[in-house]
Amino acid sequence: MIRMEFDQIIQEFERLSDVDFAENMKKFGIRYVRSYGLRLPQIRKVARQCGKNHDFALKLWNHGYHETYLLATLVEESEKVDSEQLDDWVSTFYSWDLVDQACINLLRFIPEARENIFIWCDSDEEFVKRTAFSLIAVLAVHEKESDFEIYFDIIKEASKDNRNFVKKSVNWAIRQIGKIDLENNRKALDLAYEILEMDYKASKWVARGAIRELESEKVRSKFK
Repeated sequence: MIRMEFDQIIQEFERLSDVDFAENMKKFGIRYVRSYGLRLPQIRKVARQCGKNHDFALKLWNHGYHETYLLATLVEESEKVDSEQLDDWVSTFYSWDLVDQACINLLRFIPEARENIFIWCDSDEEFVKRTAFSLIAVLAVHEKESDFEIYFDIIKEASKDNRNFVKKSVNWAIRQIGKIDLENNRKALDLAYEILEMDYKASKWVARGAIRELESEKVRSKFK
């Protein structure tokens, strides 16, 4: 049940609107067409005042502001997302933070999204491809018992992609897998060293970053 009406949310977003922060978001690589300039904690606070509601999420998404996209991922009912909506939303992704928040808030709860990792990983669209590897990273954080070796081949292949927001998500996926436990740390490091041997600039960047973190005392001390 919705506890806050759509018009109330838009009025609240307009009240909180910060033009300077909206402009500053661009410095962090956050792309958007329209934005109120809100911080994520502000959006999450509004989300807590809303109930989970599928139709309401669609209305927020169709409003087309950066913040209403993010809020939609928070209030959507994962079990009501069908294939058409999933494809539509993911194909709309235009910014790394929207991808990552969608993975954290919604996509990890949708079985078809997990299956689509093996489709999205081959996309020519930068943020669709990022979705595949951001979702792997998020699953590694929240579902540590899963078998992540099934993703190693696509991680290795995607490491060749020099696009900024793709290679960062590939690196993130390796690092998160390697922080699950000692066994996954070893497997992720083996993968990273394989990638390091590949003759691609992006692959070497991905591998070096992962190796540096996964061999660090901070990470290794967790497993002692």
